[in-house]
Amino acid sequence: MVLGEGASHEDIAEAREKYRAGQLEDATVEIEVPTSKMPGPEGFTIQTGGMSVNVVSVFGPGGLPKGKEKRTMTVAEARPYLEEMETERQFPPELIIKEAIRVAEQEGIVFIDEIDKIVNPSGMIRHGSDPSAEGVQRDLLPMIEGSVVSTKHGPVATDHMLFIASGAFTRAKPSDMMAELQGRLPIRVELKGLTAADFERILTEPECNMIYQQQQLLGCEGVDLVFTPEAVKEIAAMAEQINKEVENIGARRLHTVLERLVEDISFEAPDKVAEVGVDIVAATDSDSSSAKQSAGGPTYVHIIDKEDVQVKLADLLKKQDLDKYII
Repeated sequence: MVLGEGASHEDIAEAREKYRAGQLEDATVEIEVPTSKMPGPEGFTIQTGGMSVNVVSVFGPGGLPKGKEKRTMTVAEARPYLEEMETERQFPPELIIKEAIRVAEQEGIVFIDEIDKIVNPSGMIRHGSDPSAEGVQRDLLPMIEGSVVSTKHGPVATDHMLFIASGAFTRAKPSDMMAELQGRLPIRVELKGLTAADFERILTEPECNMIYQQQQLLGCEGVDLVFTPEAVKEIAAMAEQINKEVENIGARRLHTVLERLVEDISFEAPDKVAEVGVDIVAATDSDSSSAKQSAGGPTYVHIIDKEDVQVKLADLLKKQDLDKYII
């Protein structure tokens, strides 16, 4: 405590006013802090009573209570610890577990991705010791129908949970699933493939979009990566075309496309930047815009235009016929 245990009410009131005014930020206090780790956003959070409570911060690693130790620090440094400890006092572990189970049972959403991987096409004969796809479906069925699942925090009922399953179904069809499982997933929606306009939005609208990530990555090597607006539109158009003619893998196609476009400059970046550093004056005085001087040293400017996209992605349009390699 700043004032000690025997402080009068007047002293406490005066200290409170100073604290609220920010005059005690550098004052030294001794508090008990968790020994496990510094406080931070970790684990999962639930909303209760308008307040977010971090479950892992309450239980500690492995679900065990945290140990504590005394530590001397300033008021500003102690504030996060005190706020976390007060939250733990206001919301005991039993209350958190009870509320978490209630929210999961009443408002829980379970998303089952790539469910087509456990569906065999009709007429297909299973070979060897491959696990039975139908057996996995049978194991999922009670959970989707509504049952009580045992967890480390206690039993959880799935009767009112929303189950959403998705899959590409390139080999099998939804009708190849068990009839009982089809009945428990009654609403069927077929999604359309991404268009060039969708790909362009993915490349440009997010704050940390894929083009920005590539620019920042190569920027660490001293490369100023520039995509012209025409190049971005061509990347989107080529991604749509490759998905249609080769294999539709959705937005993941953009990873393949961008990696192909920056493959050469990724390996050549150190040499290009070194060449700029040797003859930076000649490079900046010329009409070429391939070099410039930045605060951190010479920078090589690499521009990707529409023609580059067409040349480097042409091979991706050629669908490989692998049947000749199968005996």
